[in-house]
This record gives sequence, C-alpha cells and structure tokens, in this order.
Amino acid sequence: MNFASLPDRRAELDPDGPAVADGRQSLTNNQLLSRVRAAAHHLQDLGVGRGDVVALRLTNRVEFVLLLFAAWRLGATVTPVNPSMTDVEVTRQLTDSGARLLVVEDGAQVATGLATLAVGELRDKATGRGPAPCPDQSALALLIYTSGTTGVPKGVMLDHANIDAMVEMGCRALELGPSDRCLLVLPLFHVNGIVVSVLAPLLAGASVVIAGRFDPSTFFGLVERERPTFFSAVPTIYSMLAALPDEVRPDTSSLRFAVCGAAPAAAELLTRFEARYGFPLVEGYGLSEATCGSTINPVSGPRRAGTVGLPFPGQEIRIVDATGAEVAPGEDGEVVVRGRNVMRGYLGRPEETARVVIDGWLHTGDVGRIDPDGYLTLVGRSKDMIIRGGENIYPKEIEDVLTSDPSVLEAAVIGVPDEKWGEVVVAYVQPRPGATVDPAALGTLCARRLSGYKRPTSYLVVEAIAKNPVGKIDKASLRAAHAAAVAGG
Repeated sequence: MNFASLPDRRAELDPDGPAVADGRQSLTNNQLLSRVRAAAHHLQDLGVGRGDVVALRLTNRVEFVLLLFAAWRLGATVTPVNPSMTDVEVTRQLTDSGARLLVVEDGAQVATGLATLAVGELRDKATGRGPAPCPDQSALALLIYTSGTTGVPKGVMLDHANIDAMVEMGCRALELGPSDRCLLVLPLFHVNGIVVSVLAPLLAGASVVIAGRFDPSTFFGLVERERPTFFSAVPTIYSMLAALPDEVRPDTSSLRFAVCGAAPAAAELLTRFEARYGFPLVEGYGLSEATCGSTINPVSGPRRAGTVGLPFPGQEIRIVDATGAEVAPGEDGEVVVRGRNVMRGYLGRPEETARVVIDGWLHTGDVGRIDPDGYLTLVGRSKDMIIRGGENIYPKEIEDVLTSDPSVLEAAVIGVPDEKWGEVVVAYVQPRPGATVDPAALGTLCARRLSGYKRPTSYLVVEAIAKNPVGKIDKASLRAAHAAAVAGG
C-alpha cells in the first residue's frame, strides 16, 4: 500500500463513510479525497514537487492530515515541527531538512526567511482532478527530528516502505478494522500520533477524530460524545486521568483498549487505571528510528504489566552484550531491533547512521531483558536521556545553552522524578572563577533558546560539579545526591 493513494482507495470503497474530523469540521472519504487534491494542487502551484520537503508547524487539526497526503501525492516529504519550539530551534530544523515551504497557524509570526503558507489560506477546492499519486515506495515520506546524545537534533529518514511496513504491523497487532474509531490525543508532530492514530485506522477502513489540547477535565466528555474504540497516549496523561475525583465515572463502553507508550509506565498505574475505567491499557515500546513501535502487549492475549510486550508482527528483537552477541533469556543487555520498519538513516549523518544500524539491526541504546515467553522488560535507557511527559530530552542541548552564559564554567543537567511528568529537568551549574551565576538570568536565557518542556525547573549553583575517575561529569552521583537531598528535606 502506498499512502499517497490511500484517500483515493477509501473514496472508491466507501465514498460517504466517515474519514477524519476535528472540532471544526468532519470529512467523508469523498470529501477527504477532494480536499487532498485541492491541497496538492496548491502545493504544486507553490513550487513543491518530488523530493522537496514541506514543514508543518501546526496544532492538531484536519489540515495537517490533508497536507500530509497532499505532499505525498506530489512525491514530497513532510517534516513535522513542534509548534512550541523557539525560532532558533525551528530555523535549525528547517535548515537541516532543506525545507522548501513552511505551513503555519494563521497569525503565527515566524522569522525564518522561508516561503510560508498560513493554514487558513490552504485551498479547499481543486480545479480538475489535480496531480495523480506518486507511487514510489523508496521516496522519503517523513523527516522526524529527534535529539541525539550530542544534543543536536537529527532528521530520522522514513521512506514509504518504512511507514507501509509499520502501519501494517500496527493494524495486525491492534486488530484494527472498519468499525474502529480512533481518538487522536497525542501531537501530530510525533511519529506516534501520525502512525498509530491516523495512518493505521485510515488504512484499516476506520475513522479518526482529532482532539484539541488534552484537558483531563473534559477528556471523558469527548469520549462519551465521539464514542472512539481506542486511543494512544503517554503515562502522564493516564496519571492525570487516574487522579480525577472519585465521582468521575464516565461511560467508556465504546473503548476496546488504549495504548500506553513513549515512556515507562508503572505497573501499578496500569492496573489501577484499568480497574477504575474498565478498559485495558496495552503498553508498548518504540522509537522514531523504528518508525514508532517495536513491541506491544497483546490486545486479546495475555498482558503483562511491567513489560512492554511482544515484538510487532514482522519485527525481531534481540538482547545483546557489549560485543554484539545475543545473551540468554532473562539477562540484561542492549535492545536491538530488525525489520522493514527500521529507518533509512539520519539525514546527512552517514557515520552516525552506521554506528546505530549495524547489519540491519537498529541499536537502540536502551537496556532490557526478554523473558522465556518473549516479553520485553526495559531496565534502563539511552545514556542520560530524560523523558518528561513522553517528550525525549537530551541534556547536552540544555547544557550547551547554559554554558553560553559567560558566568558559567560547566553545567550538568539531570532528570529527577516527578509525580505528574515522570521526570523534570534540573540543572547544576559551576561558576567561572571570580564570576557570580544569576539563576534568574539563566532562566531568561533558557526561555529564549529552549522549548518550555526542556527548560530546567531549578538551577543549583555549586562550587564544583562531581567528576568520575576519568574526569567526566558523574551524573549518577549527581542524581543520587539530589535524591538524598530531597529525601532529607
């Protein structure tokens, strides 16, 4: 299946059936195809063609889906841009991706120097049928930007063969069919939102309802009104819903299941949530480099809380030691993944790609173990990465911002446990000799250079930052000392 032609197929099979909706509009399959053709014509008139990159800096809305299919129809690539990023971060992504066009919300002020289209100006009527779908499976479909251990965001190249494989795997694992209806909760600038909540249901003949900004106080009202059969979210969202007052007892009878991913979830949370609301949470694991998901607990089979489940159909998971040799079941090691869903590579970074993808195996950097029945348990994760509410944060990017202040000699950023977000960012800073660090000034600097979720919640000024015997910053001891200080009050 080439997703450039999916709207055509849906319109042919069920022209008046529901396709995609948000709070502003609801489209049938015929209307979806008509609007995609109009959008493709518009992009084409703006000079977008095969191999070009279209950047979408949009909130969750139907137009994101229209532009996704419209770009693919032309053989172009989409790079989603987080609307909350700073202009510095946006410009970096646009420059690295080589984007030809940026689509933004109406009224958005973006100083990038790139051709920009306000989403409200997008044509909704086509003159003629417009361009035919480009069928090239090797064409680049998505450029998903993810930070690396260097702190520099990298473009994960996913071609149509990758997303075709991943979406088919997802449909099989989640047992999706035409009677399903997905409620999109996660942001569309994440590959999870695109693949699990849009492409998989649309391929299965199901429909999609796009939710606005998540609000725990109104979420179940939306469920009762829209009657979805599933949704995908992160542990922070489930924690917020589990914390609602006891008198909140919604009608969840339409829901077959919900997916929990993007960050580790406590087994107790999953069990408590399911007991209260009456539908199962199936926890999974994946990363952008594998086009979203690699393991998931079965929807129908045995679910094991505390694990992230079994490999998706068509993927292989191994646990290997430092030499790359596979370890015995139950032993800890690095999680490696193989399948048609593994990325083409990092854009413009062949050496980094070669370090991560070896003989077809994606080396995740995460530490886990597989039990005799094949269920994967994660016991650690890549280096010092912080996961706040499902968002991956790499300390190096924040440390680079902090050390750009002339008063800071060194900086060390760690994640500390937080009941709501899972983890939050804390910064330790060491002053330059004779200088005085102003935490308020650092806060202002980070506000200017970093997205809100990356900004430290506190700045701790210390005489010296702990080092290990080889002179590297010892973040393990920093985390331990911070935990002890918190425990000691």
